[in-house]
Amino acid sequence: MFKRKGFYSLILMIFIILMYLFVKENPLQQLKPEIVDYPQLEMPEKSEINLDVNLHSSNAILVNLDTNKILLDKGSDEIIYPASLTKIMTVLVAIENIPNLQEKILLPKSIFKNLYEENASVAGFLPNEELTAEDLLYGSMLPSGADASIGLADYIAGSESKFVKLMNEKAKQLGMKNTHFRNATGLHHPDHYTSVKDISILLQYALTNNNFRDIYTAERYSIKSTNLHPEGMTLTSRMFKNLNANENTRGEIIGGKTGYTVQAGLCLASLATINGEEYILVTVGANGDSRTEQFNITDALAVYRQLF
Repeated sequence: MFKRKGFYSLILMIFIILMYLFVKENPLQQLKPEIVDYPQLEMPEKSEINLDVNLHSSNAILVNLDTNKILLDKGSDEIIYPASLTKIMTVLVAIENIPNLQEKILLPKSIFKNLYEENASVAGFLPNEELTAEDLLYGSMLPSGADASIGLADYIAGSESKFVKLMNEKAKQLGMKNTHFRNATGLHHPDHYTSVKDISILLQYALTNNNFRDIYTAERYSIKSTNLHPEGMTLTSRMFKNLNANENTRGEIIGGKTGYTVQAGLCLASLATINGEEYILVTVGANGDSRTEQFNITDALAVYRQLF
């Protein structure tokens, strides 16, 4: 009797050990959100034509998405600081890790102190405000809100540092060889860098995601009543705001993300449709700031005009 009980106890113990080893090797995979895996894109090749445009920007790349050809290359592989172009990756990774964009997310008070101290750009959300994931995605892209970006990072990964690991994994998957992220906002750090070519690869991939494309090409977005903004909010794209102020615009630019830090200069990653074909242009390193002429916009208009 006792021998039989001892035998069954031994079998039970072995079973428990095997289950522990299995769970250790496969931790809670069934609880992870489904990550959409889009097809790997072909790397663009240089065209025989290289547009000759006198740019304010130190680095630039222009890619025809229909032919997958590079039509302008100015130091595209050089290491640069991306500023808020970083949020292109932040928004993409967030979209791929949130199955339902209507999920409610609470912005904890703890994330705001550092943002205020670092004078980061914000969307205007408040501590302890509850918003949808979609609200935060538009808040990250249109007004370049660091409050929205950190809120998404904390919600998805538990902390910004853990979310950044997902960003770097995505960069490696896409073949962004000269890229390393240290934050989800683009605030300057010497170990937070990329190249305009890598940003173009990221953007080319991201635009295959319909949710991303909708956000990236939006001029404005309305947020419904929240617990701290009962009247709702309207978010406006910084790029379109600057673009609409330029009398020379011809409406060819249909989407984009601006960026600026002292170290990165004025930056822009834009999408344009010209003669029925789509182009992306990434520029960084233009002199100026928010109080000067927006030379990133000036450069984009000058480049796209060459394509008519």
